[in-house]
Amino acid sequence: MEFIPLVQPGRQVIERYGASGFRVSGTVYLGPVLVFPDRTMVWADAAVSEAGLAPVVEHGGVELLLLGLGRHMAPVAAALRTALKARGIAIEAMETGAACRTYNVLLGEDRRVAAALLPLV
Repeated sequence: MEFIPLVQPGRQVIERYGASGFRVSGTVYLGPVLVFPDRTMVWADAAVSEAGLAPVVEHGGVELLLLGLGRHMAPVAAALRTALKARGIAIEAMETGAACRTYNVLLGEDRRVAAALLPLV
């Protein structure tokens, strides 16, 4: 699926997602990614844990983390939700396609959002 949202130049826009990975602002990433408004990076430790999401905390400025869990949803562990909340970050888990679309909408509204995305497998 392709997206063509209207956002400020230089912002990281999720253009495509699928089973093998993502295209963000013209660059193809194979496997899981972390997408921030100013950069995208391979999510090397693609674990839904404090350690796995440490790059989001370290990036700073994120108020909402969208967690794309592939084709399936699962609840976020209460301990992880609490740990992120203590750092000022809310987390919402959803299917990856929904996370991509929501990220792009919030990015267009200039919100302080990030996405941790697993491919559709």
